[in-house]
Amino acid sequence: MNSFEAKDYLVFLGYFIVVLSIGISVTRKPKGHDRTAEDFFLASRALPWWIIGASMIASCISTEGIIGMNGTAFESGIAVISYTWLGAAIPIIIVSKFFLPAFLKMKIYSMPEFLEKRFDQRVSTGMGIFWLLVYVFVNLTSILALGAVTLEQVIGIPIVFGVIGLACFSAVYTVYGGLTSVAWTDFIQVGVLILGGIAVTLLGLDRVGDGQGIITGFTTLMHNAPEKFHTVLNADHHELPWTGVFCGGLFITAMAYWGCNQYIIQRALAAKNISQAQYGLLFAAFLFLIVSIIIVLPGVIASDLYPEMVLKRDQAFPVLIRELLPAGPTGLVVAAIIAAIISSLNSMTNSTATIFTMDIYRKFLKKKVTQKELVLVGRIVSAVGLITAGILAPIVVSQGRLFKFIQEYTGFVTPGFFAIFIFGLFWKRCTSTAALTAALSTIPVSIILKFTFPGLAFLNRISITFLVLSALIVLTSVLQKRVVTKEALVYSNINYKSSLPLNIGIFLVLGIVAALYLLFV
Repeated sequence: MNSFEAKDYLVFLGYFIVVLSIGISVTRKPKGHDRTAEDFFLASRALPWWIIGASMIASCISTEGIIGMNGTAFESGIAVISYTWLGAAIPIIIVSKFFLPAFLKMKIYSMPEFLEKRFDQRVSTGMGIFWLLVYVFVNLTSILALGAVTLEQVIGIPIVFGVIGLACFSAVYTVYGGLTSVAWTDFIQVGVLILGGIAVTLLGLDRVGDGQGIITGFTTLMHNAPEKFHTVLNADHHELPWTGVFCGGLFITAMAYWGCNQYIIQRALAAKNISQAQYGLLFAAFLFLIVSIIIVLPGVIASDLYPEMVLKRDQAFPVLIRELLPAGPTGLVVAAIIAAIISSLNSMTNSTATIFTMDIYRKFLKKKVTQKELVLVGRIVSAVGLITAGILAPIVVSQGRLFKFIQEYTGFVTPGFFAIFIFGLFWKRCTSTAALTAALSTIPVSIILKFTFPGLAFLNRISITFLVLSALIVLTSVLQKRVVTKEALVYSNINYKSSLPLNIGIFLVLGIVAALYLLFV
């Protein structure tokens, strides 16, 4: 087996130095200019479309994407690619067309702020607390765990030290730069990630084909494991049943992730204008069609080449890096993955800090607060979140199945998030009490379904929970007998018209996804 060599360490360290230098330089302010909350949390609302799209991709594929999804593909085949087609490309363009116009017109900092303007403070605070809990105890924890798994498998760093190192480096990054630093360095990282992922995939296919080329390798792979090249699995599959993928569960999860998730949508909120935000999301959708190959196919390749080396499925991609790449490129690819994992940590901690600082601290703990103090509180919250996640990450690693862990436990609150937003955006009769009812019911309903029907796949459970919450919202709103609430008029004159290039791009994405499903049904 290959291991990290001196050349790999030099490339690895050099990459981090370059990325860190760029991250610091792009956030420098003129002398005498104090950083404001808008600078720190929303990159001064100045991000261009290409930075927005690349940053979204880097944050997703670096962790639960490239490691977790390849792990799932190792076990179940390419069906998990639905998380990038139906679960990313299509929801992204829907969000760009129908969600962003409302969010940007209201000039919000966070998703709880939207809920307060649309409903009331009860709803925004309740959902804000939910988000904080999910971000720290599920997302941050799992991102640290995935990064530590990669470091252990490729470099040999023990899990505990990997977690500590990632958390400390992320803390330094976040404390200084905020969202600006994260977004701009993401552009570099996503390029290296894509190139590295393609290199691993091509080398793996060539190895499967005994050096006869990638086409021979792909043909051999399909012949050796035909059961792993179906995008539609049986309804009784424990993770990816077709009922959950095509009947709502995956779509609900995806729409909540891309359209209602502070961690992701914060980049679009930081756009120069609505056009830049929409083109950024369209760019991300096209990139996902490309990267869907490198976050699924390597897992299938690993199941053919090295099944005995992958003791836990989340080790599939790290094993391929270690076995296929020569010295030098190995260091660069691992550095890009780790740097992007750190980018995800930065984004998540920045989003956590945004929600706590802007929606809890300045409203309940200290209403008269300076811009400087808001930035300081954000930095403190970031550090606390990282420390908490670092303590929990080794426990999560020991369980394995990290991609499923993320989807399973965010699925407890996802139906409530999506129901509140979808009714809040598109049904003016939806009341604050109805939204609060859904917020308070999402976890209890999910838990009841989980323990009443233990064999029910989590995607199917999400669908059922969403239907129950939707019925509660409609029933509560109708019983209150309000025709239109005054809060619903806040964004009643939203212009949903979009440019011809954007519309053409949307139809292209839809057509490509439809063709791919027909090809690998």
